[in-house]
Amino acid sequence: MSEKALDLRKSVQIVRRHKWLIGVVTALGLLAGGAYATLRPPLLSSTALIVLPQSAQAAAGAAATSGSPDPYTATQTVIAHSTPVLSAALPDVRPAMSLDALRADIQVNSPTGFIISVSAKGKLAADAEATANAVANSYIAYVNSPNSPIPQATAHMLQPATSATGENKWLALAINVLIGFLAGAVIGVIAALAISRNERRLWQRDDIASSIGVPVLASFPVRHPRDAAGWTELLEDYEPGARDAWRMRQALRQLGMTDMDGDNGILNNGSDGGSSSLAVLSLSSDPGAVALGPQLAVLAASMGIPTALIISPQEDPTAMATLRTACAMPPQPSKRPVNLHVIAADNANFDGRHDAALTVVVGVVDGRTPEMPHTMRTTATVLGVSAGATTAEQIARAAVSATADGRGIAGILVADPEPADKTTGLIPQLAPPARRRLPTRLSGRTTEIRR
Repeated sequence: MSEKALDLRKSVQIVRRHKWLIGVVTALGLLAGGAYATLRPPLLSSTALIVLPQSAQAAAGAAATSGSPDPYTATQTVIAHSTPVLSAALPDVRPAMSLDALRADIQVNSPTGFIISVSAKGKLAADAEATANAVANSYIAYVNSPNSPIPQATAHMLQPATSATGENKWLALAINVLIGFLAGAVIGVIAALAISRNERRLWQRDDIASSIGVPVLASFPVRHPRDAAGWTELLEDYEPGARDAWRMRQALRQLGMTDMDGDNGILNNGSDGGSSSLAVLSLSSDPGAVALGPQLAVLAASMGIPTALIISPQEDPTAMATLRTACAMPPQPSKRPVNLHVIAADNANFDGRHDAALTVVVGVVDGRTPEMPHTMRTTATVLGVSAGATTAEQIARAAVSATADGRGIAGILVADPEPADKTTGLIPQLAPPARRRLPTRLSGRTTEIRR
């Protein structure tokens, strides 16, 4: 039962994760159902009744009275559906159609022993009535004609087709739309589950941490600026919620950047009184994670910590072009936190000398062939990734590149964690090996065994 519960929980997480895909497929199914109901509306049916001469029926025998089908009436139903009758009715059929189409739309039955019913279908009531009457009149003319191959009869119209019945079009539309909606939802869920079977991107904190054996220090939602104006707005008025702010504070504290000052909850710079620096690296294929470093810097500055945000030079100038543009713009008065100093480093020789207690360096590396940006050395280095944006291989390549450059990865920051993720991202500590107890005497004293 526990495995089934886990599978069900995982399936629900996958459905939530691909809600946009499922929503699009469901919407397409709904539109398809509506289009089908519009293009193929329910057909209306109209019936004309023809009475046969009872004398001819009586001469045919007493088969009808005995409860078995009347041979004469059965023969007349075949004649009414024959090619000569239908061909003669084609000029009066509405709308115009071929002989095969008319034969498919016409039904000839015998409700009683001496009455034939001719039913026709059509999208419009007038078309169904006209077609049923055309076939009925063609049959009457055929059997009453002197040139008829059957004995001359005097069949006549008992009741012409004057009304049509059928399913309500609005009800049919609602049913088709509902069927399309359900079919689209089922197809969307199946597609999401099929895609997730080969999913290599990491969504949960535990999976991200296990990819390189480094714990997740904090996870919180980030903004996604698309232009310089968006980055400027982030640097000026970013204010995280209480829970997100606490997580970021804890991350800085675990990295040794800050300490708690008594019980007042104020974060100060390192206990040694010196400055601290932190490099936040992200992948070029994960643009959402770029905002992790700036948001940390803005938070630290808003708490009264003199903070410098440095945008390091990149191998790919387009990786953070909009962020660098925003950093190069002069801050507006009373907008950006007074303790935040933003620097867009233009060359690899930038030494990072500035008056700040905390320095946050933002760098981006290529996910396929990561190379560390040439920037200042920092006290600690962390990787920033977005949930569902990177694979274990990409994270490992970035970590190897940082380690080869002498920058050990101290932790991971996760942007936009999955709401359904209940994992913590903490690497479990191995328990120390149990010490073997020496045997004791009954008196409680330890004995030694000498060899």
